[in-house]
Amino acid sequence: MRILLAEDDKKLNESLTTQLLSKGFDVDTCYDGEEALYYAEQNIHDVILLDRMLPHMEGSIVLTKLRQQGISIPIILITALGTLNDKVTGLNLGADDYLVKPFAFEELLARIQCVTRRSLIINQADLPGYCDIQFNEATNTLTGPGGSCSCSKREGAMLDVLIKNGGQTLSRNMLLLKIWGPDSNVEEGNIDNYIYFVRRRLKAVGSCLKLRTIRGIGYCLMEE
Repeated sequence: MRILLAEDDKKLNESLTTQLLSKGFDVDTCYDGEEALYYAEQNIHDVILLDRMLPHMEGSIVLTKLRQQGISIPIILITALGTLNDKVTGLNLGADDYLVKPFAFEELLARIQCVTRRSLIINQADLPGYCDIQFNEATNTLTGPGGSCSCSKREGAMLDVLIKNGGQTLSRNMLLLKIWGPDSNVEEGNIDNYIYFVRRRLKAVGSCLKLRTIRGIGYCLMEE
């Protein structure tokens, strides 16, 4: 799971990043509102932790702009403003949850699990799989007509993106952003390795789907 953390308090930012990484999350961090908006507009994160009072652009404005663009990533507002009116305002702007500082890391984890679980339920209701396969993000398990197989974290991330965009051609750059994040120095050759791995997984579960190379553009998951 990839998290965007927008928090201008350097010590808190670093502390939360360290703790989230220790729990197995991928974390992108930033310290001001303009940068937060840029990262969030890439639409590659599973949840955004957004400080309400950020320099250059307030978190509430970032939130408003994202919702106006139709970006529905779960967003948890993190703020020292804890009155009932502050909470109601934040939720009405489109936040999925509201966490008041100071807070325990365990509570933040519970909030993250809650908003992402709601999002997953919605996604599964709309798109439980594609064609003859299903992917369980919680267990990184791919299931098809011929059985199931476990996938690595990166394989799972790629399968998740491909299944949610089944039949659509995805560029190599888009896959890089979605799977490795905007700040990653990963080489493009790594995509080729994981494309090979995913093709093996599809074959292993007996799927009729093929991951086709669209020359000069990218890849498309489509029926044989």
